[in-house]
Amino acid sequence: MSNLAIFFAAGYEEIEALTVVDLCRRAGLNIDMVATDNEPCVTGSHGICVQMDKGIKDVNFEDVDCIILPGGMPGTKNLEANVSLMEQVDAFVSQGKIIAAICAAPSIFGHRGILKGKQACCYPAFESHLEGAEVNRNSVNICGNVITSRGMGTAIDFALAIISVFAGQGKADELAEGIVYRK
Repeated sequence: MSNLAIFFAAGYEEIEALTVVDLCRRAGLNIDMVATDNEPCVTGSHGICVQMDKGIKDVNFEDVDCIILPGGMPGTKNLEANVSLMEQVDAFVSQGKIIAAICAAPSIFGHRGILKGKQACCYPAFESHLEGAEVNRNSVNICGNVITSRGMGTAIDFALAIISVFAGQGKADELAEGIVYRK
């Protein structure tokens, strides 16, 4: 079974993060909510504190198949400032493992040169940060080992894309039907 990890930094966008966790768990995927500051709870950009599964110091990245970064401010900046997490993002890219980001968080991939020649999307105000990417306005892009999405309004699409990669398109379609989701 695949192991996914979604990273929470103070000021994350609650809907983007929790939609992914909820839908991945409904799909039967193993996903850990990980605090970048190793605290038991992390508070989002709208004051909602969520209990974490573990801190980043407790993650065995060799067992993780996908790093997921939610957006939000200042959450995205706090994710990017975490040296340990950024080292793992770079390692995942070099190993061809899946990385995913939504809203402002794809800008992190742009800053790190990961998006060169790839189709990508993000929150409109951050499109200039997708350095080297073929920027589009799709709700979600899967380009090689990189998944990007635009924002809170595309959180379900983002989660379903991740599910399609790790559990198959049939499972993603079944789940979309089950939650009465229509594109």
